[in-house]
Amino acid sequence: MRNFFTNNKANARFTQPYFSLPAKSTAGFTLLEVIVSLGILTIVVLIGIGSLLTIVHANRKAQAQKIVMDNLQFAMESMTRTMRVGTTYHCGTSGNLGTPFDCATSGSAGMAFEKSGGTTGDNDDQVVYELQGTALARSVDGGGTFLSVTAPEVVIDTLTFYVDGAETETAQPLVLIVMQGHAGVSEGERTDFSIETLVSQRALD
Repeated sequence: MRNFFTNNKANARFTQPYFSLPAKSTAGFTLLEVIVSLGILTIVVLIGIGSLLTIVHANRKAQAQKIVMDNLQFAMESMTRTMRVGTTYHCGTSGNLGTPFDCATSGSAGMAFEKSGGTTGDNDDQVVYELQGTALARSVDGGGTFLSVTAPEVVIDTLTFYVDGAETETAQPLVLIVMQGHAGVSEGERTDFSIETLVSQRALD
């Protein structure tokens, strides 16, 4: 009996299955995986930079357009404010600028008037506004010298003054100003504008 168990134990030592310990893991990134990852990262960075540059360009464009339109608005407000307190409206820039002259239907590309505090009958102190080239120009010496009051980026295509009631003493003179043009130097950044404003002479005490 003892021999039986002894022999069985000895045999069991050789018949039991063999188990080996797992090998130590040495897994990592292959060169191909690194290249693919760097490629994807590069694409993402380029897309981000492109979007950022687009935003910066759009912001600069908006700022430039705002500056240009602010310049145009300031020029119009200055003209209408000076005109509102002026007298002796004269449509056009020819003839005796110190004489009131209407052009309610035909219109003109310029007009003159006596500024507030000016000397009546002295044509050398008349304020004159007219379209010169593509810019709104102003003269304060009766048309002797002109200075542009709009920025070079503002292109005025048409400017028309309609004067009504200047030749009569019973009606309050009115001036209708119609201006059309565009702002911007390139087609992609062009902003068209159309302005129409009515100026009435302030009643004098």
